[in-house]
Amino acid sequence: MIEGTAVVLPISVQRVEIIDLEAGESSLSFCEICAERKENDQMFKTESCVHSFCNGCISRHVATKVQDSIRRVTCPGLNCGAVLELDTCRPVLTRGVIDLWEEALCEEVIDSSQRFYCPFKDCSALLVDDNEGETIRESECPFCHRLFCAQCSVPWHSGIECDEYQRLNEDERGKEDLMVRELAKDKKWGRCPRCKFYVERTEGCPHMVCRCRFEFCYGCEEQWGPSHGGCTKK
Repeated sequence: MIEGTAVVLPISVQRVEIIDLEAGESSLSFCEICAERKENDQMFKTESCVHSFCNGCISRHVATKVQDSIRRVTCPGLNCGAVLELDTCRPVLTRGVIDLWEEALCEEVIDSSQRFYCPFKDCSALLVDDNEGETIRESECPFCHRLFCAQCSVPWHSGIECDEYQRLNEDERGKEDLMVRELAKDKKWGRCPRCKFYVERTEGCPHMVCRCRFEFCYGCEEQWGPSHGGCTKK
């Protein structure tokens, strides 16, 4: 009787250990990307296919596709074309990736002729032109709340008409450049037609010699010639 007890107890303990080990293994799932076993609550679940991936791998897979401007994201499984939906993936994605994917989906349904972006580089929000033919110039971005010109698609150019702004060179369109231009207009300064340097005449004839040695008429800003003696502009 004593011998029987001594034999049975170790077997019982061993059996319990085996059962517990098997139960632990059954709660793990295999990720086909990182080849690791993860807890079931760390696995991505979708009804579109039977492939098994962990949340981290799916999150990185979707982020890579979305950042490459791919709107239709499919399962990373070999030869699997199952489509992954945004709402299904949302719980495992970062806010930044979700925003990019939502913007890409919006672009897909908005006509390209109505689609434009906030001109401020640190915003670049997707905007929709729904003015139905009405000409609108001064607009406010609903995201960053800064003013921009809807006709020129640039930050608002106060004091200068669109056609005049569009004739400016790229290096003349900065905020400070436009402020100087507005000041020059108020002060009625002249401008060298060669180097674009502003000059102010205090007295004397309209014959100006710029610092770049170019000679021009202060009145009409044309190259100086014998016929400019009587120019009355400005």
